[in-house]
Amino acid sequence: MKLVVGLGNPGKKYQSTRHNVGFDVLAAVAKQHSGGPVRGKFQGDVVDIHCAGGRAVLLGPTTYMNRSGQSVRAAFDFYKLELTDLLVVCDDFNLDLGRLRFRMKGSAGGQKGLADIIQKLGSDQFSRLRVGIGSPPQGWEVADYVLSRFQDEDREIMDVAIQRAAQGVTDWIAKDIQHCMNQYNGS
Repeated sequence: MKLVVGLGNPGKKYQSTRHNVGFDVLAAVAKQHSGGPVRGKFQGDVVDIHCAGGRAVLLGPTTYMNRSGQSVRAAFDFYKLELTDLLVVCDDFNLDLGRLRFRMKGSAGGQKGLADIIQKLGSDQFSRLRVGIGSPPQGWEVADYVLSRFQDEDREIMDVAIQRAAQGVTDWIAKDIQHCMNQYNGS
């Protein structure tokens, strides 16, 4: 049993924003694996999938980004998981647009949803997949940038990255974090 958490903000106002890339990746994974219906549970949207002979739960917290840890903690405790059974997918403005980076542990690196999860779990020893959304342009505030939508040319790059990230999530479920770091962290 694995738990894959995609970070974002709920509601139409935030759909397709840079900060909601985690939600977009979960939607792609659910589509690839014919996920069941979306259920409200753990202060989030939950979809069960069967993948690589195992079961995974996809969780999109609806607590807003900065309080994602509440939702993750509830699901983590309910399923009695180990930290190695958790993957968090989030945006990262420190990575080039469309670049993927798997890590098996580490700091939040300025990502507030990830920081809240670390705080609520009391550990940073869980896997994460950061999806690059590019750096804010000169003069932009970070908060305004991450809540903005992609321009058409950037959207094309992100659509490819989201599909690649969804395949990476599938590989993480089927294989392990080391395989994903070797396979996806290069270019």
